[in-house]
Amino acid sequence: MTFQPPQPFTPHTRTSPLTAPWEPIYADVREDRWVLGLEARDVHANSRGGPHGGLIAALADNAMGLSCGVRMRREGLAFNGFVTVSLGVDYLAAATLGQWLEFDTDFIKPGKSLCYAESTVRADGKPVARARETFKVV
Repeated sequence: MTFQPPQPFTPHTRTSPLTAPWEPIYADVREDRWVLGLEARDVHANSRGGPHGGLIAALADNAMGLSCGVRMRREGLAFNGFVTVSLGVDYLAAATLGQWLEFDTDFIKPGKSLCYAESTVRADGKPVARARETFKVV
């Protein structure tokens, strides 16, 4: 049986060489942000058999950057992309393989030179990490 993501998630179209081995990754593109998701599988595991913290950090970064872009466009602010200035992640609980991981940006403060974002990572709906990031607006 093939995994089916929850509605309204569809395949994530903004792939990169970093995330390619982690596919399939899914996206719920909303009016105000992107929410990313995936089913935690063996390819995402650390040596203890759970989703790796680096995976969580990288996908939270991805979701927050895409969400900053949405917000910048909505507010009519010019930009050509973002460069990470700082990224912090607090791991709140352990996720397990087989769980649905969701990376939801729940705070965005855009500006002309910096964009700030915060996100919550959930495993089957329960928070497992909080991330905050500052981007330099290019």
